[in-house]
Amino acid sequence: MTKSSPAGGVDKLKHAPHGDAKARQAGVTLIEVLVAMTLLSMLSVGILVAMQVGLSAFAKVDRRLMDNRRVSGAQRVVEQELEGMMPVVSPCGRTGVKIGFFQGEAQTMRLVSTFSLQQAWRGQPQILELFVIPGEEGKGVRLVVNEIAFPGPLGVGQLCLGMGLDPLTGTPVPRFGPVVPGPNSFVLADKLAYCHFAFLSPGPQPNLPPMWKENWGRMDWPQAVRIDMAPLDPDPSRLQPISVVAPIYIHRSPEIPYGDY
Repeated sequence: MTKSSPAGGVDKLKHAPHGDAKARQAGVTLIEVLVAMTLLSMLSVGILVAMQVGLSAFAKVDRRLMDNRRVSGAQRVVEQELEGMMPVVSPCGRTGVKIGFFQGEAQTMRLVSTFSLQQAWRGQPQILELFVIPGEEGKGVRLVVNEIAFPGPLGVGQLCLGMGLDPLTGTPVPRFGPVVPGPNSFVLADKLAYCHFAFLSPGPQPNLPPMWKENWGRMDWPQAVRIDMAPLDPDPSRLQPISVVAPIYIHRSPEIPYGDY
């Protein structure tokens, strides 16, 4: 005679193995892992795209600001160079004729200035050669400057090749050699549609106003210098090169001797 098991004992024994099997089967399926990885990848790609767009926009803004600073800085440098002009009186070459050292042509200008790119107002005087040359690949023009250490009145006079006659007025004017760009030439303005110089000269008579001339046919210095230029590709979103007008504060005659050197 067998003993009867407690009530429900058989059912508990029968269902216990099924509970252990379900516990062993609990987890994440392969499809769920693939879905999670796909969502994570899409989220990572979205973050990278957003970062790339933000960095690209930052680079464009920074490049635009640098271009604007370069344009405004170059114009300020030109103004300071012209405002620092020195009234150097030197003999023109071997002729012995004393001239106010200054060469003014439509696209070439020579002068002595107390301001330089290397040392600003703190350095020694420099001979500045501002001139216009063609741009890269023949597109537009660029404004370039050469700086040469000032060797004194006698040394700077060697740049004068002699005296000639102005074709318009018939008066004697100094003649200078050509300006040549070199490895130390500095580009002040680039990608210009045009660039030319003009010089403010006293009126032909005392009661007439001053006049702007493209060629300086006198032996002294102008009252002001104007540099007319315009961008090759105008862009309203950027600072564009504009005309520069610098007054020349020189009240001296080359014919009057001074005891400064």
